[in-house]
Amino acid sequence: CSGDAGVYGMSGLMLELGKEYPDCRVTVISGVTAALAGAALLGAPLMHDFAVISLSDLLTPWEKIEKRLRAADFVICLYNPSSKKRSDYLRRACQIIFEEAGQDLVCGVVKSAGRDGEHAEVMHLSELEEYPADMFTTVFIGNSETRVMDGRMVTPRGYQNI
Repeated sequence: CSGDAGVYGMSGLMLELGKEYPDCRVTVISGVTAALAGAALLGAPLMHDFAVISLSDLLTPWEKIEKRLRAADFVICLYNPSSKKRSDYLRRACQIIFEEAGQDLVCGVVKSAGRDGEHAEVMHLSELEEYPADMFTTVFIGNSETRVMDGRMVTPRGYQNI
């Protein structure tokens, strides 16, 4: 897999298959998730509650993905935002979130985090809808408190209220 084996990776499958091979031991080694690597490149978008949701409907039906998107009242990190078969899923997700949030939220995208060609960009939900995402893009959709500060995406935790 291209990130942490335990986050939309292969560790679960290997542990399941491991039952069939009692003489083999499966060890899961953590990596840096795309959510954490991308967040660092964008600024501090994950300073408060957040969810990671995959837009791939290969193993999860779109209806369940849409239900999760509608329920989100926090920062959302989207994995697998687009592919050849799912070229309009990011647009659909943006429309759902706009319907629920009712505002043009601050967003960020990171392509190829930690690899050659790494790129991070902050934008708004209205711009994200048309962004040419691929399977190496991680998308961050802020909550109603997320702001752009000095060109970086920041979700305040609320320390100023203490």
